[in-house]
Amino acid sequence: MHGKRFALTLLVLTVAPALARAQASDSCPLPHARTVDTVTDYFGTRVADPYRWLENTDSPETRAWVDSENCVTFAYLARIPERARIRERLTKLWNYERFGVPSREGGRYVFTRNDGLQNQSVYYWQSSLASEPKLLIDPNGLSSDGTVALSSWDVSHDGRWFGYGLATAGSDWNELRVRDIATGRDLPDTLRWIKFSGLSWTHDNAGFFYSRFPAPAGNALTAVVQNQKLYYHRLGTPQSADRLVYERPDHPDWGFNGSVTEDGRYLIIYVSLGTDSRNRIYYLDLGNPRRPRLTGRVIPLLDAFDASYGFVGNQGPVFYFTTNLDAPRSRLIAIDIRRPARPDWKEIVPQSD
Repeated sequence: MHGKRFALTLLVLTVAPALARAQASDSCPLPHARTVDTVTDYFGTRVADPYRWLENTDSPETRAWVDSENCVTFAYLARIPERARIRERLTKLWNYERFGVPSREGGRYVFTRNDGLQNQSVYYWQSSLASEPKLLIDPNGLSSDGTVALSSWDVSHDGRWFGYGLATAGSDWNELRVRDIATGRDLPDTLRWIKFSGLSWTHDNAGFFYSRFPAPAGNALTAVVQNQKLYYHRLGTPQSADRLVYERPDHPDWGFNGSVTEDGRYLIIYVSLGTDSRNRIYYLDLGNPRRPRLTGRVIPLLDAFDASYGFVGNQGPVFYFTTNLDAPRSRLIAIDIRRPARPDWKEIVPQSD
């Protein structure tokens, strides 16, 4: 919220006057950004906030102000003669066919392709490297104005299900859906109030882990969100039946992201605090990958919040991490979860010059 407030104030104080001098006209008059007598006391320091009314993004006055600003802005941009040549050059540079790295699960390959000028890459699948690709989902057709984007995605280990997230109009909020790859049809499963979360399937292909927030009070785009929780969703069940895997009500600002190891034995839980690069690592032993248990104890493994740790993979109970702990250029270490004390860590690849 404070970032938005600062950005709006900066726009009013710097960009708007510059555009006014350059382009304001009878057809696009510069809108008046009125001020209000609003002062907030922050722990004894009184801070004036004269443009607080602009934070109400749904008010007719704010929308009219934005429309007027856009009129001035785009009228000015349209007069720049170099824009046509820049567009032509960028179009030439970007107009080439490109592919994403394929994912192989259950004998099926899923990959992205862009013909060169598509706003979003299109998802395809094929049953072998020699077979013809089939359309899985084209994000460009998800809305008439192209403002719905496909975000995170993951394929079940049997290659049957494609779990994916959708974001609308640039919002951080996502909805998770599940598509039958063979038929191209979505299941009824729709999960809401998801932000800053991927999804990760269990090896029985029955469901996946994801994180969500409580439903926000009021405007979902401006409401403060806290208390993210890690859940497990079983296919064919309503979101209200999802199993709560981990939460920390004593730390409402912590975020969680779960990822199942390649062998299906463990759930790695990344614990973050805002945009801080340091993180914590917890894990849950799922037992038999084909019949995973979700009721075990979540175990803190790296809980000092002293560095960045990225899980690379595991060989049974030996976990491998990249970390910048005592290594600004990062190094690779191994931690045996049966002997997790720092003196028992092993350095596999030290940082280099």
